Amino acid sequence: MNSPSRSVRFLVPLVLIGIAWIQELIDQFWFGGTWNFLIGGGAPWWGLFTAPFSHSGFSHLFSNTLLFLPLSWLVLSKGIRDYISVWVCVLFVEILQVFFWPTPAHGISGVVFGLLGYLLIIGFLEKRFLAIVLTVTCFGLYGHYLPSLLPWNVPHGISWIGHLSGFIGGLLGALGIYREPRQIL
Repeated sequence: MNSPSRSVRFLVPLVLIGIAWIQELIDQFWFGGTWNFLIGGGAPWWGLFTAPFSHSGFSHLFSNTLLFLPLSWLVLSKGIRDYISVWVCVLFVEILQVFFWPTPAHGISGVVFGLLGYLLIIGFLEKRFLAIVLTVTCFGLYGHYLPSLLPWNVPHGISWIGHLSGFIGGLLGALGIYREPRQIL
């Protein structure tokens, strides 16, 4: 089976974030900012799949877009399988938020932190020069966001649990996708 072309891998994050922008445009212009798809806090279980595409305004979506696109492209540079692994693991870990977290949240930042978690650990797992450079570069560029994984380091209204569960999902995605190289006798 052939792997997707580079242009397809480039377009996937644009399509995903485009869905979020369309939802936000409809939300703001037709519903006055009240058409939100939430996760947790008694929101429906299917919010797990829709909450990443719902935001609390254009500034929220814009800031997430600025992080989502480059981190997505970096993970996709490793492969589409890696990218899908991160998304699946983030959604899997966020199931706990759906059923047990009392405060509703939304936005793609859980996925953003999942992508970051993946990128921060993959170099250590693979122990290859380019993977290590990728990990170190991501830590240098995005490491200052890591304190927002802790509840006392985020302003009221920001879902630190969404960030943390996304980050854990990204770590699990990297661990799940990584395979030890086989030794040839």
